[in-house]
Amino acid sequence: MKIRSVTYFENPGDPIRKETLNHSEKFFREAKRLFESAGYQVQSIRFASPPFPLILKNLANERVLSYAGELEHSLNSLGFDYLSLGPAIPSHPESYALIPDLIQSTENTFCSGLMTDPKKGISLSAVRSCGEIIHQLAPIDPDGFANLYFAALGNVPPGAPFFPAAYHGDEKPIFAIAVEAADLAVKAFSEASSFEEARGNLIFLLEDQAKILTRISCELEKITAAAYGGIDYSLAPFPEASLSIGTALEALGVKRLGDHGSLAAAAFLADTIDRADFPRTGFSGLMLPLLEDAVLANRAAEGFLGIKDLLLYSTVCGTGLDTIPLPGDLSPEQITAILFDLAALSTRLNKPLTARLMPIPGKNPGDPTKFDFPYFANSKILDVQAEELTNMFSGDGYLDLKHR
Repeated sequence: MKIRSVTYFENPGDPIRKETLNHSEKFFREAKRLFESAGYQVQSIRFASPPFPLILKNLANERVLSYAGELEHSLNSLGFDYLSLGPAIPSHPESYALIPDLIQSTENTFCSGLMTDPKKGISLSAVRSCGEIIHQLAPIDPDGFANLYFAALGNVPPGAPFFPAAYHGDEKPIFAIAVEAADLAVKAFSEASSFEEARGNLIFLLEDQAKILTRISCELEKITAAAYGGIDYSLAPFPEASLSIGTALEALGVKRLGDHGSLAAAAFLADTIDRADFPRTGFSGLMLPLLEDAVLANRAAEGFLGIKDLLLYSTVCGTGLDTIPLPGDLSPEQITAILFDLAALSTRLNKPLTARLMPIPGKNPGDPTKFDFPYFANSKILDVQAEELTNMFSGDGYLDLKHR
């Protein structure tokens, strides 16, 4: 297991406060020291702000880009690897149109867009705006990489440490831990001969690591005065078979992920994480990022795993649709149709879900991907069964769905 990110949540203010930068520098230094001295590989230390429309007094395009560049530069000079400026929000509809330029003008800044409101439901205009953002970002890079820096959010609360979904929602600074821990599930399930043994193995491993992480985090909390928010045990994978959630699920007895039985396997893993005792935050469920997982990428390339399958599995687990390679000629309306399904799932089931969709310029369904990127496995472009939604879906306002 590795630490994918120690994410520090704070409001930098407008203008950026020197005091905040001083606190951030101390947090970075102490977090790196404590976790690495305990033997953990910390892949990144990240900074997440409140939604940028709530920070900035002026949402003019030039001011937003200037602020983002200044904050990114300041945090990078302190050692932070990445910045999340938080989501565009339905109460500030003009904020969504700022994101393509914001991402294009920065190097290590992530953004997101909220599609839902906890009281009102799904914002029809926000879903369409997120579809437009994904469409506009796609041609910026020939591999579609600009969309790595954007996610559409359904029912995602503040405090989740995984990017691009991370944003701050408190008055005081907090921090949380995101782990790369698919190997724990692989080990737990590969060494088991029954569901009971598999569950017991994984719960033991999760809780054993959580005790160590929490002990260190409590010490970090005392030193920095940033509150410990918990661990997001979404078991993020890495594109090797031994570090694949697909490997873990197939070890339970599913021949190929995507076949019938896969939903049951996903539900079992998500349920096992739910039963473990640890201070949790964020998604703390089953993460299925297609391009970051060698087995998922292979099963999609073989035709066993598609968008509808991943949406189905998101009903019992998951973070939604993450790093999904799509045809480059998708229209904003087709992308929006996918997002509506995800937003409806997140609202009806009262769970956080995200969509990080990657239309690849010049690619068609079935074409192989050709990424030269150490954090991606190659796959094939997925087919999309979507057309423009009309009639009631083309209006403004909210779709009010009550939680089950």
